[in-house]
Amino acid sequence: MSGFATLLFVAFFSFFFFLIAEPLFRFFLRLLGVYAVVEEGTCHVYVLFGKVVGILDDPGLQILWLKMGPKALFVRWMGKRHILDMRLDQQYLRSLPVNSEEGAPMGIGIWYEMNISDPVAYLFKNTDPRGSLAANVSNATVRTLSNMPLEDMLETRHIMSRTVRGEVSPKSEEWGYKLGSVYIRKVHFRDAGMIRQIEEKVVNRLRQVTSAIRQDGANRVSIITSSAERTAAVEFAKANAMRPQIVGKALHKISADPEVAKAMFEILEMENILESDAQITLLPEGHDFTKQLLAADFAEVKE
Repeated sequence: MSGFATLLFVAFFSFFFFLIAEPLFRFFLRLLGVYAVVEEGTCHVYVLFGKVVGILDDPGLQILWLKMGPKALFVRWMGKRHILDMRLDQQYLRSLPVNSEEGAPMGIGIWYEMNISDPVAYLFKNTDPRGSLAANVSNATVRTLSNMPLEDMLETRHIMSRTVRGEVSPKSEEWGYKLGSVYIRKVHFRDAGMIRQIEEKVVNRLRQVTSAIRQDGANRVSIITSSAERTAAVEFAKANAMRPQIVGKALHKISADPEVAKAMFEILEMENILESDAQITLLPEGHDFTKQLLAADFAEVKE
């Protein structure tokens, strides 16, 4: 039982120490300024009696006594600690009003990156560095890009981006804010009436182009059709002109043999009789009286 009781006591002591005592011990160490934990991408600025006594920007465990000496004991009690985010940040300004050289009201959307380069200047030289940088970028955009030709404003975004960045960078660095990439992402018209007029012009132009394409296609089809009809007419005329010559040659060859000619004309005559709607009466050979009676009967019917 003594061994089991010792095990329970050790387990309870370990649980109490690691759950309650150890965090309390680390809290008092930090409160006394013994150490500080600097996370990745952050910076700690310690201020005592209005003066900066320490700047910690290396991530990891930092011993304050080695960095600030005896001031580390008082800085958490009588001073102040600022934790700054040193990571790269970005912002997008929408539809900044700019007028082109032709007087067209345009809107420009600009995207830019920034990060803290000087923690002390960021804290004490400007009360709102982020807002001031946004205002500076906006003013520089309006000032440098106004009165540009509309064609250049719509096509040369890279040049405009470099112009704005060169205008803003020197001032932003004084505030401890470093300006990174600047890019003009959108250039658009702000006047709704002008947008409708441009849309109407584009639609009308598309209709004109479509009509011209259709008319050109119809003209080409007409030319091809007329050419084909003319060629066909010429060929048919040639065929009609050659037909009497061909028929004449054939008849000339047939007429050279009287029997063949007689048989052919009889066949043609029989074909014409068969193709017509006339009544045909077949009579035996040598009955002349019957022929006379039929002829007389036909004459009476006709009268």
